[in-house]
Amino acid sequence: MLNQNNQELFKPSKEFSRNARIKNLCEYYDLCDEAKEDFEGFWKRQALEKIEWFSPFSRVLNEDKAPFYKWFEGGTLNVSYQCLDRHMKTRRNKAALIFEGEMGDYEVYTYRRLLHETCKAANLLKKFGVKKGDRVVIYMPMIPETAIVMLACARIGAIHSVVFGGFSPEALRDRIIDAGAKLVVTADGAFRRGKPYMLKPAVDKALSEGCESVEKVLIVIRNNEPIEYVKGRDYVYNELVKNESYKCEPEIMDSEDLLFLLYTSGSTGKPKGVMHASAGYILWAQMTMEWVFDIKDYDNYWCSADVGWITGHTYVVYGPLACGATTIMHEGTPTYPNSGRWWRMIEEYQISKFYTSPTAIRMLHADAPDEPRKYDLSTLEVLGTVGEPINPSAWKWFYDEIGGAKSPIVDTWWQTETGGHMITPLPGATPLKPSCATLPLPGIFAEVIDEEGNKKDEGEDGLLCIT
Repeated sequence: MLNQNNQELFKPSKEFSRNARIKNLCEYYDLCDEAKEDFEGFWKRQALEKIEWFSPFSRVLNEDKAPFYKWFEGGTLNVSYQCLDRHMKTRRNKAALIFEGEMGDYEVYTYRRLLHETCKAANLLKKFGVKKGDRVVIYMPMIPETAIVMLACARIGAIHSVVFGGFSPEALRDRIIDAGAKLVVTADGAFRRGKPYMLKPAVDKALSEGCESVEKVLIVIRNNEPIEYVKGRDYVYNELVKNESYKCEPEIMDSEDLLFLLYTSGSTGKPKGVMHASAGYILWAQMTMEWVFDIKDYDNYWCSADVGWITGHTYVVYGPLACGATTIMHEGTPTYPNSGRWWRMIEEYQISKFYTSPTAIRMLHADAPDEPRKYDLSTLEVLGTVGEPINPSAWKWFYDEIGGAKSPIVDTWWQTETGGHMITPLPGATPLKPSCATLPLPGIFAEVIDEEGNKKDEGEDGLLCIT
C-alpha cells in the first residue's frame, strides 16, 4: 500500500483489527471528535470507567489558576489499590510480574503475592518513619523489589523518586538534595554481563557530601558482594521486610496528590524534577496501555526499559498493573549471554506485546541479524519502539524478522513531562509508515508552529505544539 507521496504503508491485518479495542480510523476519529466537542465530558467518562474511586470527583477540570490546572477535583483514590487490590476478585492468582535475572534466576509474582509484598514493604517504610508526603529516593537495579518499593510508596502516600542505577554518585546526590529525600532504598549491587556491579558505594559517596535530609538507608541484598555499613543509618531490607504484616490499608489520596518525582536532564542546566499527580497519571497510563498496546487479559507484555526512566515507570510498572496485565522485568543486557537472549525470552514466556528502543533494535540487527529465526516468535501481536526515532532499515527488520511481517509497530512519541504516549499509531487502526509516529491520540491536540506561534502549512517544518 502506498500513500499520496508514493511511500510504502503497512496496514494491520483484518483479523487483528477485528479484535482490537480501536478497530479502524473511523473509531479513532469518533473518539477524537468526542474529545474535541466535549473535552471535559470525554475525560469524565474515561475517569469513571477506568478508576476505582474511593470518593467521586466533583469537577473534571479546574482552570481557575491556569496554567496550574487541577484534574478530577474532590476525587480520592490510591494508585497501588488501582494496580493491585482491585484485581483480587478476578486476577488474584494471575501472574502480575515475571522476573528473569541475568544469572538465570526466575521468579513469578501473582497479583496476590505482589499485593502482599507491597504491603510488607509499605509497613517497613512506615516503621522507618516514612509518612504521606515524604520523599523516598530509589537507586536500584532492575529487580522486583524496585517495583515493590515504588508501589509501597504509593500505598502510604510517600513520593518516590527513582534514580537510574547507572548514574554517578554526584548525579544521585543532586537528586537526593533537590527532592529532600528522607529515605534512600538501594541494593548492594546487581549483575551485568555475567559480573557483579555495585550500587551501595555510590550511595555512600553521595551521602558523604551533604544530603542532610536522609535519615536511613535500606539495602536490598542482590549480588552478595561485600559492602560497608554505617551504624544507625544502614539496614538490610531482606532481613526486615519478611517480619512485616502483609496487610496495610491504602492511604486515601487526593487526585492531585503527588505520586512521584522523576528527574530529567533536559537540554540545559541542572536536572529538573517532573512531578506527576495520582489520578491523571494513572488514568493515562491505563488508557494508553489499552489503546496503544491493545492489552488483553491473556497478554504477557514486555517492556525492556529500565525503571529509572519514565518508560519504566509507566510501561513496566504502573500501566500494565493498572490494566491487570502480566508484565515482564529482566536484568541485564540484550546480548548477554548471547544475542539470542531476548528472542529466547519471547519464545519462553510467550510474549505477545513487546516494547523496546531503536538503539537495542539496531544493536541486535547489527550483531546477529539472523538470530531471531532460531526462535518461535509467533506469539507476538504488537511491537513498539520508544525513546528516539527509528530509522527505516531497523524498522523494516523489526517488522519482518521479529514481527513476522504481521505485528504492527507502534512508534511512540512522548516525554517524561507527559507521563504517557502522545503521538503514536494505534495497532488495529492506523496504517504504519516506517519511522513515523503518525497521529495524536484521542484527547491530544497537536499542531506544527513557527517560533512566533503561527501554524505551519502541511509539509512544512516547525515546532511541535501540544495545544
